[in-house]
This record gives sequence, structure tokens and C-alpha cells, in this order.
Amino acid sequence: MIHLHPSGKVTLLEIDNPPVNATSQAVRQGLLDAIERLDTDPAVGAIVIAGAGRTFTAGGDITEFGKPPLLPHLPDVITRIEACAKPVVVAWHGTALGGGCEIGLAATKRIIAPDGSVGLPEVKLGLMPGAGGTQRLPRLVGPVVALDLIASGRMVGAKEALALGLVDAIAAGNLREEAVALAESLIGQPPERVSERPVPASDPTAWEATVAKVKKDAKGRTAPLAAIALVETARAEPFAAGQPKERATFFDLMASPQSKALRHMFMAEREVARVPELAGISPREINHIGVIGAGTMGSGIAVAFLDAGYRVTLMEASEAALQAGLDRVNGLYLRSVKSGRIDETIRLERLSRLTPTTEIKALAETGLVIEAVFEDMAVKLDLLGRLGAALPAETIIATNTSYLDLEVMADALPHPERFIGLHFFSPAHVMKLLEIVRARRTAKEVLATGLAIGKRLKKIAVIAGVCDGFIGNRLLARYRAQCEFMLEEGALPQEIDAALEAFGFAMGPFAVQDLAGLDIAWARRKRLAATRNPAERDVPLVDRLCEAGRFGQKAGKGWYLYAEGKREVDPEIDALVRAHAASTGRAQRSFSAAEIQSRVLTTMINEGAKILGEGIAARPLDIDLVLVNGYGFPNWRGGPMHYADETGLARILAEAEAIAARDGAAYAVARLLRELAGSGRTFASLNASER
Repeated sequence: MIHLHPSGKVTLLEIDNPPVNATSQAVRQGLLDAIERLDTDPAVGAIVIAGAGRTFTAGGDITEFGKPPLLPHLPDVITRIEACAKPVVVAWHGTALGGGCEIGLAATKRIIAPDGSVGLPEVKLGLMPGAGGTQRLPRLVGPVVALDLIASGRMVGAKEALALGLVDAIAAGNLREEAVALAESLIGQPPERVSERPVPASDPTAWEATVAKVKKDAKGRTAPLAAIALVETARAEPFAAGQPKERATFFDLMASPQSKALRHMFMAEREVARVPELAGISPREINHIGVIGAGTMGSGIAVAFLDAGYRVTLMEASEAALQAGLDRVNGLYLRSVKSGRIDETIRLERLSRLTPTTEIKALAETGLVIEAVFEDMAVKLDLLGRLGAALPAETIIATNTSYLDLEVMADALPHPERFIGLHFFSPAHVMKLLEIVRARRTAKEVLATGLAIGKRLKKIAVIAGVCDGFIGNRLLARYRAQCEFMLEEGALPQEIDAALEAFGFAMGPFAVQDLAGLDIAWARRKRLAATRNPAERDVPLVDRLCEAGRFGQKAGKGWYLYAEGKREVDPEIDALVRAHAASTGRAQRSFSAAEIQSRVLTTMINEGAKILGEGIAARPLDIDLVLVNGYGFPNWRGGPMHYADETGLARILAEAEAIAARDGAAYAVARLLRELAGSGRTFASLNASER
């Protein structure tokens, strides 16, 4: 775990705990023992701490999360490093996150590799640094910068770290050699300890602005607010008084529901790629992708693949449509250049891997073809028939459909085992979620290839079975319907949106419909009209809005009015909703925010239980990841299934039964929800059984 490499009067202390040098109990003990030994060795004049492998240390050991801390505690190890009578230099490379950053803050000097990055990301797990980070960092870089870094959890690269004063030097050549040389230059000098520095004065206006921004961005999360309090403590009190407060805050947050939820999401992102049935199945190596359709979705998909290093052939039906698609792709890259995310060289290199075509035969060289054409079954079946005739039998064919039946589409292809759904979310080059939809005949090798592609795209790839809407859109349809039912019972769109935004959703369902375009929901309603169960409750308000040309933001009006992009309540919609509600003969009443939230969440959880019971999703965590990463469910709530466990399934079941009694055949309580609530088990127990 810890290796010592003497170099004259300097000893390099190497952390070696692959794959990311996590600060596990063994690493902490090794660091403590090594520092105590070297501090008393007269042959040692200075110490360098470095990491083996590809990173310094990415932080704590996730296997220890949520468990009683094991001795030695990291704050004690770091305190001992800072108390060393000999100069200590930390050499950061790769990532120095969390405890890795805090180790560096206890050093006399810090040097970083040119491609290194450093940060305190604990806030992303609903935590605060617990080993002195909130108290040392303000003393090193000032309270304004410290609060920004701690409350956002963002990483900074070498150049920014140097500009902020977080590091003393960027290595020009060999990081370790330069760290040793820096340590040699400090021999004989009394170590300067960050904890003994005063916190630099800050501009009051800048401080208040940063505090205001943190409060605004918190959006219901408690950890960023704790960052404000702890940096305030560093400004007002000596380190010896501030560190115990930081430690107490760390443990309070560790026990909080928010941190538990965020840690659930952290672990779920790592667990989702583990699919037992694919163990030992090798994915195909694919480097050339075909994308059919260069509209908003198709162009975004093309950019996602170009960003990941693939060659892409982009096909459209006409030269005019193709040129419009190329302009979209280039426009996305020009915006990235303007924002500073990439430079012009990268833009040109990525575009050099893009081949435009109007000929289907040009796709024969690709290993995977994704269709992203109009969401109409007849259009897609015609295209798939042509693809089946034009492409080699081994070419994987994928659809980006949001709702349509993959089994029907697979029937249109020879070799349907090569057919798969790759459901991207708009904007496809930005959104992290990718639903991988397996049809009944999809080969395991093809499924494994889809997962491998998702990983290369840096997406959170979740496997779903075939049903209308798969996981995410099926849930969306159900809870959106409940929102519309409440409109018939006395609620208004802005009241429902406000309640769900207060719960933590990024946007309420009616604002989301306006953003996406009401014509999308209208088209789906018309598609399903012939097969709609007449016993199911139906609310035709979307039809009324679209018939009046209210298609959402793009039309300047939908459920809301939009003046210069700003959302405003429209009295005409209030009147329309009230009139429709009265026409139903249903009793009218007012709804509290808590009642709206409970009804929507119960519906979501109940439908999630049905999805699990039908095998559309393999694990509750799959549903949580889809809703958080694709539909704005607050990650600090942990997703709907985790939220259900925390709320109590007996309570959820009671609410589901109340909804069923009210709505009759329109709402059926999931058998799995009844079984789990009756046995006292949780959805998390299903996750455990999968592992």
C-alpha cells in the first residue's frame, strides 16, 4: 500500500492502492506509520508524497461509506502530516480528490502535473470534507474561492489551481523529480503550516455574491448550505476551533437522508453496468457508426459519437435536409468553441471524421447504424426494410424510438437478433442517460456491444425491456396523467408545477411539455387513440391546446405564455382548465403542495413496481437512474424507488389504494408493491438479490 523510495536526503512516499489509490484503512495506517518513521529518521531531510498508477488518490474508499470509521481516522493522519518537523511536498497527478486534496492541503508545498486536477467533491455525495478541507482551503486560497470550490464540488485543472494559489508549481517535466528537487530546496527550513495561516481578507461584495449563488444553486440540498457555515467558521475562528465543527458537520450529513440518497445514486451508477447474464460475453469492437436522420436528435447523436472518437456517416433523404443537418452539427461545435469547452483544432478534427451521404449503400461500411427518423411506425418500417436489404447481415441496427414496439420493427429485418433500441435523450450529446432496449430476439453479444458503446460515450446506460415508453416515458405518461386528473379536480397547472419543483424536480410536468412541444404529446395521443381502453380515464386538454395552436415555447404559448422566453401564467388557460373541470361533473377542491407531491410520487412508484414485476427493468436502481438522469427527479432524493423505501412502502401502498379507489379501472395497484409492503421488505432488497 505504501512504498518508500529514498533519494538522497529526500524520501518519496508512494501510495499504491489500485485502481484509484483510495484512502482506505490500510492506506491511512501506512501513511501514518511512514510519516512517524521518517519524521524521526535523522537521515531524512524532507518528504515527498506521490501516488502510483494513473492518479494521486480519487478520495475515500467507497466500501467504507456509511460504516463506522476505522482507525486511524483520516483527519488524524493529515494532522500528523502537517505536524511533521520536516518539509513535506505533495506531488499531485491524475486526480487529487477529497482526501487526496486534503492530504495536499496539509503539506508544506504542492506541485501538480500539467494534466492533473484537484477538488473537494464531497458535496456531490451530500457531504462536506471531513479532514480539514473546509478550514485549510480558505486559508490557502481565500474564502470566496474556497466556498465556490467546496459548495460546487468542481475539479480545477493545473493552470487554474496555480492561478488560485492552490498549488505552488506545475511540473515542466518529470513530476516526481521536480517534487524531490522542490523538497530538497526546503531542507533545513521550518515547515509552513496552512492551518496556522490567517484567512485572507475578502471583498465583502464578492463574498455576499458567492453566498447568494450557493444558496440559489442549492435547490433544496443541505450540504452546500453547510459549506457556507463552515467557511464562515474558518473566517471567524482559529483552525483548532473550526476543525471539530467540520468533523461534526461531516457526521451529521453522513447520517442525513440526502447523503444516503446521493450515495445510493453514486453506487447505482457503478452497479448498473454489471449485468450477470452478460458475464463472459465480449462486445464487438465498433469504430464507425451510421446515423440516419439529421434533425435535432440525429445531429445530436452524431455529435455524441464524434466526441467519443468514432467515425460517423450521417445520412439524410435529400441534399437540402443533409445540409441542414450538417449546419446543426457544425453549429453545436461552434457553440462549444465559443464557450471554451473545445478549441478550433478539436472542432476541425471531429468534423473530419464526419461523412455526409444521401445514399443508403454508404452505410455498408459501418458496424452500427442508428435510425433517428420521424416517430412513425410506417416510416420506420419502410426504412428498416431498406436497411435489411442494403446492409451486411452482421451490421447492428438500432432505433432511437421513444415509444414504438421494437418487436414489430424487428419483424421487418432479416437477422432480427442484431436489432436493438438505443434511446438517446435530447440534447443527445449532453444528456447522460441512454436507454438500451432489448427486443425478444436481441443477441447477448449485441446487448453487450450496446453497453460498451454507452460506456465509451460516457453515458449512464440502462437496459430496458419492450413496452410502450420503455422505463422512462412509461413512467412519465403515468404520472403526467395523474397531473391531468388533478386538473379535472380543481388544481391548476402552475400549482402542480410549483409543488413538484418545490419537491426538487428541475421543472414541473406542464412546463416540461411546453419545453418539449405539446405537439409531441398530441401526436402520441392520436397514435394511441384507436387502442385506448374506453374504461381508462382520459383528459383531452392537450388536444384543445394544440388545436388552438398552443404548441409550447416554440409557439410562444402552451400551458403558459412566453414573453421573451420568460414563463408566465395565462388566465386563458386557467379559464379553460376550470371550464373543462366543471364539465366533467367531478367534485372540485383545492390541493396542497404535499398532496400533489404524494399523488404524483405514489403513481410513479406504483408504475415502477409494475415495470419491475413485468421484467421491463431488472432492478429498482435502473428506474432510479432513468428518472434522475433523464426526467429531472432530484438526485438528492435518490430516485423514486429509493424514495419509496425511505418513505415506507406501507404508506406508499395505502396512498396507491386510495388513488385506485378514486380512479377505478384507470389505476391498478402493482402486485409487487403489495407483496413487498405486506412482507416488510423494500425495493432495495431486490437490488441486493441481483448482486
